[in-house]
Amino acid sequence: MEQLILLLFVFVMAAFLGFELIQKVPSQLHTPLMSGSNAISGITVVGALLAVESGGELGKWLGFSALILATINVVGGYMVTNRMLSMFKKKDSKEAGK
Repeated sequence: MEQLILLLFVFVMAAFLGFELIQKVPSQLHTPLMSGSNAISGITVVGALLAVESGGELGKWLGFSALILATINVVGGYMVTNRMLSMFKKKDSKEAGK
């Protein structure tokens, strides 16, 4: 029971601090920070896989939901990064004439 309370406390503090940190970041920096955070989400995917494998019934469901959310975050981050990088590519001569 004590371990559950400690884990819940860490989760709430991480959510609160993450919200406060993102709120203070200027909007121009959101996309570069998102692309940089994909490595952290990749680590979350590995941790979620371990939780699904070794946890009890609650751990399996929490690990599965963490796996789904982290995968969405990784894929979305790469899509945004790809879109951001495509803005800096030169356009073809056919597209430039349109």
